[in-house]
Amino acid sequence: MESAEIARRFLRFFEERGHKVVPSASLIAEDPTLLLVPAGMVPFKPYFLGQRKPPAARLASVQKCVRTPDIEEVGKTTRHATFFQMLGNFSFGDYFKEQAIPFAWELLTNAESDGGFGFPEEKLWVTVFLDDDEAIDIWHNKVGVPMERIQRRGLEDNYWHMGVPGPGGPCSEIYYDRGQEYGRDGGPVADEDRYLEVWNNVFMQYQLSAVRSKTDFDVAGELPAKNIDTGMGLERMATILQGVDNLYEIDTTYKILDKAAELTKTRYGRDPRADISLRVIADHVRTGTMLVADGVAPSNEGRGYVLRRILRRSIRNLRLLGSGEERYMHELTDVTIDAMGETYPELKADAPQIHAVVDAEEASFLGTLRTGTAIFDVAVEETKRKSGSTLSGDQAFQLHDTYGFPIDLTLEMAAEQGLRVDEDGFRRLMKEQRERAKADAKAKKTGNADISVFGTLLEKAGKVEFLGYDATEADSTILGILVDGASVPVAGKGATVEIVLGRTPFYAEGGGQLADQGVIRTGGGEAEILDVQSPIGGLVVHRGRVREGEIRAGDEAHAEIDIERRRAISRSHSATHLVHRGFKNALGETAAQAGSENSPGRFRFDFTAAGAVPQSVLRDVEDEVNAVLINDLQVNAFYTTQAEARAMGALAMFGEKYGDEVRVVEIGDYSRELCGGTHVHSSGQLGLVKVLGEQSVGAGVRRVEALVGIDAFRFLARESLLVAQLTEQLKARREELPERVEGIVSRLRTAEKDLEKLRSAQVLQIAGELASQARDLHGVSFVAHRAPDGTGADDLRKLALDVRGRFPADRPAVVVIAGAPTERPVVVAAVNEAGRERGLKAGRLVGVAAKALGGGGGGKDDVAQGGGTDAGAVADALRAVERSVGEQLT
Repeated sequence: MESAEIARRFLRFFEERGHKVVPSASLIAEDPTLLLVPAGMVPFKPYFLGQRKPPAARLASVQKCVRTPDIEEVGKTTRHATFFQMLGNFSFGDYFKEQAIPFAWELLTNAESDGGFGFPEEKLWVTVFLDDDEAIDIWHNKVGVPMERIQRRGLEDNYWHMGVPGPGGPCSEIYYDRGQEYGRDGGPVADEDRYLEVWNNVFMQYQLSAVRSKTDFDVAGELPAKNIDTGMGLERMATILQGVDNLYEIDTTYKILDKAAELTKTRYGRDPRADISLRVIADHVRTGTMLVADGVAPSNEGRGYVLRRILRRSIRNLRLLGSGEERYMHELTDVTIDAMGETYPELKADAPQIHAVVDAEEASFLGTLRTGTAIFDVAVEETKRKSGSTLSGDQAFQLHDTYGFPIDLTLEMAAEQGLRVDEDGFRRLMKEQRERAKADAKAKKTGNADISVFGTLLEKAGKVEFLGYDATEADSTILGILVDGASVPVAGKGATVEIVLGRTPFYAEGGGQLADQGVIRTGGGEAEILDVQSPIGGLVVHRGRVREGEIRAGDEAHAEIDIERRRAISRSHSATHLVHRGFKNALGETAAQAGSENSPGRFRFDFTAAGAVPQSVLRDVEDEVNAVLINDLQVNAFYTTQAEARAMGALAMFGEKYGDEVRVVEIGDYSRELCGGTHVHSSGQLGLVKVLGEQSVGAGVRRVEALVGIDAFRFLARESLLVAQLTEQLKARREELPERVEGIVSRLRTAEKDLEKLRSAQVLQIAGELASQARDLHGVSFVAHRAPDGTGADDLRKLALDVRGRFPADRPAVVVIAGAPTERPVVVAAVNEAGRERGLKAGRLVGVAAKALGGGGGGKDDVAQGGGTDAGAVADALRAVERSVGEQLT
């Protein structure tokens, strides 16, 4: 039974039993305490906590999940994976154990012809929490499972929570007995390789506060209602129903593994080391594809770091299989999209954008591998020279953070050199970096407050009504005040506050649009609002400072936004829609929005593209957009279903997930896009759009920056003044300026080349003198020289090679030349063949010098180059090389 059919049967079974089927949420978690969705129930957490009303009391879904704590084990075993899908049925205060347990049993044991999975009843075992006699009674007396196949287990195995504060409760799991050939008798408590868990019924009824470990946590109290959260791993079910041994052999995964084996000319099952690499590739390419499809872009922090690490582990393992410089990720991503596309059709629709991101990351990392390997070699040489056996955590972290090396690549390369790596030091530095990134991201949304504080406010306020589409001011009520993350009844003058209103005209930052600013006034005080955020869905938090009197919870208030700021931001947001459409018209549908920021008078727009956008295209897009402004098209907004919006061609941001009801913004017949932001009433209100330029901001992503309205007019006025000044100074008409400036630049470059030749000749004139003044170090001619400041790196290298060439072939020689072409020093080392036979290597020596200069470098044994940051340490660097040569020769 194929994976897609397993999912269809599951959803159909529960839909027939009154459950509303909902699509998978994005892998990007809404919960600010999580980077990615690690479990099927995560999107439903606000319903369990009573923070939001669910769309129905019974829901069912197939949820995409990613977990990476055991990423190093992926491939080494056949049980670990980073991406998986959870089939789940959920009840919010509706049914509980007495119905959830029979539902699970019925679906598992019903014949395939009746819509079930056809599991023999005698093959199924059950576990329950230690003291859950109620569940045992249902399993035994209502369902009919013999007592000998029901086992009690403790917190470690039969209590579920997410590892962070939130919902939790005891659970009851169902296991499938694969037979004696897979392990020993005795049920799940004896052998979980033989007895494979297929279903977990979580009886969600408690709110956990502090969570210290799987078995150590505090229960804050009961949830508003008793709920059911179940999970059935789709990949594990496919393993059983497809009659294979592990998740790497099921239909969706094996297609990727098989393609990787074909591309690298290997065969699965022959070589254990190659099998590990093939499993890593199969899992990680699938995970990476799904993350990119949900809008994650490779970066060095947060979820972008997770994606980058996963993609780069895939590429590294392809190299281990002999791919060399060949680029195979495009084909592997294609296979993944085909394998997963039946369940997630958006993968096929977004294929061009997915390929653009993955292909760019592959190209970037292949270059990184070349550069990073040279840096790694220098670190190894330095460690061995000091008779060390361990690369420091700092060195491993630099390789990762600066050069993009995965730690497992550093570990493997170090092992090949007979060295270990200080993993504890590396992971400490990584942890510090991640905690900083996570704190920065969380602070933007939640400030100093614990997320549970916002949950309490949402429960009190209900969903805050946003009035800002039609109103710029409104009367409301202050429902809550936070100071330093804690709820307070009153805040006085000068206090930094977070205010929750029952309804508001203030736009909370989102969808690329910056937040409104303004004031909130009550009878007793006034607060200046500088930022507005929505830390959890449905709640709007106004951040600012009390500038007059006191603000009290429960007070009637008047909220008023800065109208001019709002209008300027709205112009930028509408311009972003027009530019989005313009780039699609110019570059094709692959030019999909990947982010934006709409600020007063200025906006930036990120979109997927394989390479730089020509200036001619930027000009054409700008002209097309400004023609729309002249036509003064009407801007309309309306609500419809997501299906209807897509049918009418409305653009959606790549990777963004939307609800069943969506808001569509139309600008005449030119642009139609899903959007929750604020906009102008007609395109003519934008006045003018001026595109400033474009640049790369990541793998496969370009950024355009532009001005709107009066800011665009002011920019053009300054440009016109500059042109007028140039025409006056150069005594040329405006249309002659490009030719005149080109002529001046051409003559300047010729003069610079002549000057460079003269300088180079002067530098090389002293080569004979330096060779004749060489010092003798234990039979080796040694030259150390500091060139005049401003001498170029190429000239330093030429001088070093020239001096080295003046020594007889049988005379060992080392030449080290240093200088400061700019503010940063450069050092070049050259060793002739006779010197190399004495064990002297240029790469090692330049590493010694570069370290003294506060930098690094590397190269071959005969010639190498490095640099640093401390130009004042050049003399020290030359002395350090001399000492190193002496130590090696004695």
